[in-house]
Amino acid sequence: MPERLETPLRWRKPRRVFVNSMSDLFHSRIGFDYIERVFDVMRRADAHIFQVLTKRPGRAASWFALKEGAMEWPDNVWIGTSVESQRYVPRIDTLARIPAKVRFVSAEPLLEAVDLKDRMEFIDWLIVGGESGPGARPMELDWARRLRDQATDRDVPFFLKQLGGAGDKRAGDRALLDGRLWAEEPDW
Repeated sequence: MPERLETPLRWRKPRRVFVNSMSDLFHSRIGFDYIERVFDVMRRADAHIFQVLTKRPGRAASWFALKEGAMEWPDNVWIGTSVESQRYVPRIDTLARIPAKVRFVSAEPLLEAVDLKDRMEFIDWLIVGGESGPGARPMELDWARRLRDQATDRDVPFFLKQLGGAGDKRAGDRALLDGRLWAEEPDW
């Protein structure tokens, strides 16, 4: 929404902003000139933390490579990628090329067992969640446990967003795993 682009510059109280709840800043239909405008606002609104989630970390890395030398990645812009199955784990290798202060992985919806232990060194925050809504595919609790254990073994903050399920019956506001609410976050 280009007309709202400068809104964060007017906020007085620091906020954490999820930039792409229903979009992807690095989609091929988004021009690099517009991405630059978004980064300019995020850079100037440095009291806030901006979380950018993309399924296209390669395009994000390519854009940054074009800017390297002309800009540094702002500390207040966190970059993450979606890893919903083992097939998408290589996205983390690409994400690792981006020099963000915080790089995160969103394993949501988690659709199968995923092994991230060989890539945890590149992850500063791990978010896990099951799929919800009509036709939701189930998430096995052992898949979430495995990722939780991989994260805690490397001191990576672990956030279990929801357990998922049809109608989100297993989630609610408090997704418990083994009797604990997992809502860890990186320092900001």
